[in-house]
Amino acid sequence: MAKQEEMTVMKGLDLERYMGRWYEIASFPSRFQPRDGQDTRATYTLRSDGTVNVLNETWSGGRRGSIEGTAYKADPSSDEAKLKVKFYVPPFLPIFPVVGDYWVLYIDDDYQYALIGQPSRSYLWILCRQTHLDEEVYNMLVEKAKEVGYDVQKLHKTPQTDPPPEADTAPRDTKGIWWIKSLFGR
Repeated sequence: MAKQEEMTVMKGLDLERYMGRWYEIASFPSRFQPRDGQDTRATYTLRSDGTVNVLNETWSGGRRGSIEGTAYKADPSSDEAKLKVKFYVPPFLPIFPVVGDYWVLYIDDDYQYALIGQPSRSYLWILCRQTHLDEEVYNMLVEKAKEVGYDVQKLHKTPQTDPPPEADTAPRDTKGIWWIKSLFGR
């Protein structure tokens, strides 16, 4: 096994350039997302107070599920791209705060694709501005994840349609069924 490098993050992340829509190309399966999820994406919007509105969406069984949260710098005095993300769950009755780490491990100079992780190495995402990512770039990001100790065999490619669905054209999962099913690993 290759020697595990210390996990480093990007420095000097330009939050304004990072804003907008990102498509999930691959991720580690998570209990917070449906197993049959597809067209998963995140939309980030910078707020006037410097925090970021986070809208995560996924389609499961033809229905759109979503959850909104807030991201903020873990250490406002640092130039490291270490963010915290806070969501309130369950999405249909948001009362319990859940906070997680969101570390930008790599982003290209044009802010078109990114590798996102966190210190426990339990979660990993490959994101792209487009619904599909060139295989060579994908493999490079997988290699970067492997270098910092991720078990990349757990990566699961997320099905994406082209063109992607629009939120207002799909029935909405208003009961949070996908979220409840995720608690049971479904």
